Amino acid sequence: MVAPAVTFADIEAAAERLRGQVLDTPCVESLTLGQIVGARIFLKFENLQFTASFKERGALNKLATLVERGQPIKGVIAASAGNHAQGVAHHAQRLGLRAVIVMPQHTPTVKVERTKGFGAEVVLFGDGFDAARERAMAMATEQGLTFVHPFDDPLVIAGQGTIALEMLRAQPDLDTLVIAVGGGGLISGMATAVRHLKPSMQIVGVQTARFPAMVNAFKGTQHAQGTSTIAEGIAVGQPGRITSEIVKRLVDDLVLVDEGDIEQALVMLLEIEKTLVEGAGAAGLAALLKEPARYAGRQVGLVLCGGNIDPMLLAAIIERGMVRAGRLARIRVGARDTPGVLARITAVVAEAGANIDEVHHQRAFSTLSAQNVEVELVLQTRNPAHVREVVERLGAAGFEARVY
Repeated sequence: MVAPAVTFADIEAAAERLRGQVLDTPCVESLTLGQIVGARIFLKFENLQFTASFKERGALNKLATLVERGQPIKGVIAASAGNHAQGVAHHAQRLGLRAVIVMPQHTPTVKVERTKGFGAEVVLFGDGFDAARERAMAMATEQGLTFVHPFDDPLVIAGQGTIALEMLRAQPDLDTLVIAVGGGGLISGMATAVRHLKPSMQIVGVQTARFPAMVNAFKGTQHAQGTSTIAEGIAVGQPGRITSEIVKRLVDDLVLVDEGDIEQALVMLLEIEKTLVEGAGAAGLAALLKEPARYAGRQVGLVLCGGNIDPMLLAAIIERGMVRAGRLARIRVGARDTPGVLARITAVVAEAGANIDEVHHQRAFSTLSAQNVEVELVLQTRNPAHVREVVERLGAAGFEARVY
């Protein structure tokens, strides 16, 4: 029998190595999210790490082990969409190692600048992680640097597995884990720890439907791969060899979530828990919201695995979330083009309790007759029922109004 690439002893050793160097982040229950889903939900706040991601656990375990072995190191190099980059850069700086990070060209600026801030040399290359990884591996050979893989490395996997130790110590009654999956390092490490400590626990991995590589490897499916996702932290086109083997052996199931599911979960975590996560950090909750019946009555652990999100993307997600919730609505109102008509329309809206965000008064760009005008309103409303009430009141006042 072939020995596993990562053992529980490796994870225990990693935990000892990481003690005092990374946060033992809170793992606490969300009563409100639990009521919404119909399960008890426990959140592990890895977005509170210094680099705002769990990735520094695996990076530090790898780098600290290299230093412990006492072999000459010219420096380390990594490929990453951002979180692994920051983890490697931060702990390389702490350990006095040169760090070179190859990142995809379209990596959010906040991640690029933060990585540079840790003293790393940043190289932007390729349209995605896979191209960046190939470039990093070539540079490792050219410059004699040690390549630190973001997920397909036993030491990195063991470092990520320490999260499971902390979660079960804080919440020993957990019976389900729902974990975001990109290359598979996080779920591989956590599953290795869990199968030793609590073999009966259900482990479910979550991928974005736009990057379903691990799902395809796990289930033998052929879901098409997209080109972009708001969960860029798990946008991996090719899962690891080591991680794929561990996932197939230890994980119960993998599921897919859509971009809208992730957006909804991200906004809910911001509103309900007052915590900021990136797209990948919301993937676990997205899976619960998509299939609440599957988790009904269970005690579910979620890892909020990262909090590095571009502010402009966050603003767009929040605004789209408000539209879906009926708290931001766009209404077109047709009326006779007479003096005071705009004032009458806005008065009706105000009486209905809605707040006007934007007004566009259209004459030329309208299909209405020349004597009429079309007014486009963006309104702040309470919910979908309130939107309907505003439209009804405008209709009762003699205006043609519709939501679009």
